Amino acid sequence: MQPSRPRQQRLFLVALQALIQISKSTWERKFNVFKQWGWSDEDIVSAFEKYPRCMLFSEHKISENMDFFVNTMGCKSSYIPNHPVLLSYSLKKRIIPRCSVLKALLSEGLIEKFNVNSIMVCTEKVFLQRFVTPFEDPYFLKLYEEKQTL
Repeated sequence: MQPSRPRQQRLFLVALQALIQISKSTWERKFNVFKQWGWSDEDIVSAFEKYPRCMLFSEHKISENMDFFVNTMGCKSSYIPNHPVLLSYSLKKRIIPRCSVLKALLSEGLIEKFNVNSIMVCTEKVFLQRFVTPFEDPYFLKLYEEKQTL
């Protein structure tokens, strides 16, 4: 499926912004961060084409999010270039709270599996409707809210 024309234009503008704003040395440092996670040049270019903002994030944010998804959530590093928007989310405000609820649901046997990307991209309202309120256990909402305030 081809992106819509307005979306293509936005992606182009963000890509242009990244290319203009980022120095060659910073660009190389970010490439090296991705390569440390096993990404090939093609993976990096593919991620940039899908979500050019991924090159605007700090090296720290890239590493921190990659570390969480790979080492805490068990995602393969190769999953992230296909879903580079995952690098944009706040670890403390979105990723950790949502993943904490999902891990609790998994451990209770209330869900069997989930798609990390679809969990992160949905709105808070949709996340709560799909993964918190159906289980009618206040523990899950409390866990979610506690993790958001860390």
